[in-house]
Amino acid sequence: MTDQHAQRGIDFDQPNAARVYDYLIGGKLNYAIDRMFADKILAVRPESKDLALMNRKWLRRAVRFGAEQGIRQFLDIGSGMPTVGHVHEVVQAIDPKSRVVYVDNEPVAVAHSEIVLQDVENAVMVQADAEFPDRVLEHDTTEMMLDFDQPVMLIMAAFVHFIPDERDPAGLIAAYRDALAPGSYLALSSGTFEGQGEEVRRAAELYQKNGTNVVARSRDELSALLGGFELVEPGIVFTPQWRPDDPDEVGEHPELASQLALVARKA
Repeated sequence: MTDQHAQRGIDFDQPNAARVYDYLIGGKLNYAIDRMFADKILAVRPESKDLALMNRKWLRRAVRFGAEQGIRQFLDIGSGMPTVGHVHEVVQAIDPKSRVVYVDNEPVAVAHSEIVLQDVENAVMVQADAEFPDRVLEHDTTEMMLDFDQPVMLIMAAFVHFIPDERDPAGLIAAYRDALAPGSYLALSSGTFEGQGEEVRRAAELYQKNGTNVVARSRDELSALLGGFELVEPGIVFTPQWRPDDPDEVGEHPELASQLALVARKA
């Protein structure tokens, strides 16, 4: 097993953001190092599990919205661990012919996704570093599954806050945008410091001390990343505010979600 982990590039000495997120939403695809780090986050922000689930619920609503608009192709960047209510389960419940490409470079996420998807039609996993769009867009599996002459929903859930400004997140999004047909959508969520207390900054500092940069962005900063896209109502809001299934889910303090979310359309 140690050799297999080494071959897949799994590092047991550092927590991984995808595996920590998996632990926070109740998954089992994580290691002791990830759980130890997550417990430090929970000590600073005890509601972190609820916040992670809010982001997951937003993602399901966003992709369902895309499917309801007629989108039948989905490209999920930084897809993380497979879990209940994964993108393909949501959109294929609307149309079984919907096609989904998941992309991640985390070896555990890739390995388990491959297992989960092995008997699923029209959903595949691509192991690639999404900061190099060509490696994703020109991957044989991506080209086999997706027709970029037709609209696609590009998903970046809890992804861009790991891309600092010096690595040009606007240019990264633009590279994917340029590959999309008119009528395509972008679904994006990101951590923010807007309306947040000191505990959120302390949680971000914990990530940074463990080698994972977290760049929390404001509404204006996220809007600046969206060149060539037009925001869909209700615009950039906290995750529970984005088209909730039940108004009661929003609560009196949606800002406690600590993540902003949006869906935008390429004209």
